[in-house]
Amino acid sequence: MGLSGNTHHAALGISHALCSPINAIMKLAFYRRLLHYFVPLLLFSVVPSLTRAEDQQPTIRFVRNPDPAPEFSLTGLDGKPVTLAGSRGKVILLNFWATWCGPCRAEISDLVELQNKYKDRLQILGLVVDDDDQDAIKEFTEKFSINYPVAIATNEIRLQYGGIAALPTSFVLDADGRIVQKHEGLRDPVLYETEIRSLLGLPIGNVKVETFEDTGQIFLKNADRASELPGVDLSKLTPEQKTAALHKFNAQTCTCGCTYTLAQCRIYDRNCQISKAATSKIIASLLRTAQPKPAPAKSPRATRPASAPREKEK
Repeated sequence: MGLSGNTHHAALGISHALCSPINAIMKLAFYRRLLHYFVPLLLFSVVPSLTRAEDQQPTIRFVRNPDPAPEFSLTGLDGKPVTLAGSRGKVILLNFWATWCGPCRAEISDLVELQNKYKDRLQILGLVVDDDDQDAIKEFTEKFSINYPVAIATNEIRLQYGGIAALPTSFVLDADGRIVQKHEGLRDPVLYETEIRSLLGLPIGNVKVETFEDTGQIFLKNADRASELPGVDLSKLTPEQKTAALHKFNAQTCTCGCTYTLAQCRIYDRNCQISKAATSKIIASLLRTAQPKPAPAKSPRATRPASAPREKEK
C-alpha cells in the first residue's frame, strides 16, 4: 500500500498504537525532533521504500475535479477573523479537532512544525468541535504552542463539511480553495508534507500522484456518482439492474435518523445496519423480478379421429 489509505508509520518507526492517546503523546514527543531534521530525508529516501517490500510505488491521491470548499467566517481565539478567503493563494490544511481527542493532541506538534516550515505558502486552520469553552481552548493552544489560527466550528459548518464523523478530520485545499483530499483519524505527518509539497510544485521524490473521482469520499452530495458502495454486493446484478439499484439508493432516505440517502449513509456510516438491510432488500427485489416466469403448462389437445378418405366417385 502507498501513502494513501491506511498509511504506514514504518518510516518513523511509529506503530498504529499511536491512535492510543497515551502512546501517541509519548512517542511523538520523542520523534518530534527527528522529524525536524529527517523529513527531507524521509521524503526522498525512505518514503519510496515504505512499500518496496510489497513491490508498490508510494502514491498520493487527489480529487480529479475538486469542488470549492464551503466558505465560512469565524472569529479566532485571538479575536482575528478566520476565513478561507483570507488564505487564498496558499495551500490550506483545514483541521477539525477537539481538546479531549487523544489523536488530535498527538498530531498537533507535527502541524506546528509544518506551519513553521511552509509558513509562507501553507496555512493550517484549526476548527474546534464539541467544545465551546474558549478560555479552556485558549489555555490549551498556548500550552501546545499552536502557531496557526484556531476557532470554534459551528454546527452549520460541520454539516457543510459532511458532518465530521471522526476526529481528527483534515481537508487538504489547493491554492484555489478546492478540496483535493480528506483524511480521517491520525495520519503520518510524512503523508501531509508530501501532499503539501506536491500542491506547491516542490519535489516529492519517487512518489506517484494519482487522481480519483469523488463519489462521496470527500462530499456526500457526490455519492450519486458512486458505482460501488461499502458493504453493498452488486455483483449478482446485470448492468441494467445495477443502474436501477444505484438510482434507488440515491432516491430513498435512510430511516436511521441520519437524514441522508441510503447511498450517503453507506458512505458516511458503513456500520449502519438499517441502510445495509434496506440496500440488500432493494437488490433482492431486483433479482426476484428479473427471474424468468415459468411457462404455463400446455393443456393437452383433444385428438380427432382421422377422417376416412372419401371414396372416389365412379
